[in-house]
Amino acid sequence: MEFREIEECGTVRRRWEDMDIDILVKIFQSLTVFERTSGIAHVCSTWRLAACDPFLWRTLDLSMLKSNFIKIPLEPYVYVHGHSDKTLTQFLKIALNLSRGNITSLFFHFNLYVSEDHLTYTAQRCPRLKRLVLPAWNRVETVMIKAIELWKDLESLTMPSIVNSPRLVQAIATNCRKFSELKIMGPLDNRFASSLVTYLPKLKVLSLRCSMLNKDTLIFVLDNLCCLEVLNISHCLLIEDPPPPAPRRIVRQLDKTILEKASHLHYFLACMSDTCNMCQKTRNDEGFMRWYKYDEGLWKEDEVSSLAL
Repeated sequence: MEFREIEECGTVRRRWEDMDIDILVKIFQSLTVFERTSGIAHVCSTWRLAACDPFLWRTLDLSMLKSNFIKIPLEPYVYVHGHSDKTLTQFLKIALNLSRGNITSLFFHFNLYVSEDHLTYTAQRCPRLKRLVLPAWNRVETVMIKAIELWKDLESLTMPSIVNSPRLVQAIATNCRKFSELKIMGPLDNRFASSLVTYLPKLKVLSLRCSMLNKDTLIFVLDNLCCLEVLNISHCLLIEDPPPPAPRRIVRQLDKTILEKASHLHYFLACMSDTCNMCQKTRNDEGFMRWYKYDEGLWKEDEVSSLAL
């Protein structure tokens, strides 16, 4: 294939590498991340320079890349099809090589099975990361602590509930001085809430939407995260544990005490309507959202615009 330019004296043949890089970058901007990693960087040296332009790699969005998996009765309770792991490995190697360390936002799909090797490889090649959306799997919990140590500029994190939440939160507090936004896609228990208060007292934005939340835990957060400006509990399954033998009950309306404690916030986002479709989904799933049952993009939504995808 030849690139040609027509002049008055006739046809002048030009090489692909003679194309203007700025024009190429503009063209590549219209491509998906999967198209940009499909081989355009191998056309010629000029195309490779354009394909590596920092403007194209501010965000690496893998929110459309899911794993094929089968549930099994033994740990880790999930078997991932080998092709899924290989596809992710190959894609990360190409994308992170082209990005040259310029990625500041990285989004994984909620149902993407990321291994420790995947996350380690990514952390080493994304030193400027500011926003991270993690998958739901706890398979990366251990190596996540080491990854956090490399992300000094991290400001925003979307994560699942994990067992050793205090260790992770402490790592964030120690290494990420500008950290201000957290979204937890899963129940916030007392232990997790206590770690936030202890290690991230200056947290400004917290989203707990579509999760199970104990009323006492909510009050604890409102009382102790004094720098919090935005709290999103939309569509949460808010529960209350009265003294025994009374059973646990669902709170369907926020009382005066909670509203007064939340009055210092800039934005307190809440929805517990019986007619709300999302509230019904959270209740049907008992506060543990099974996102795979619903429309593909539903898990990406958030009433806090800076946390939506």
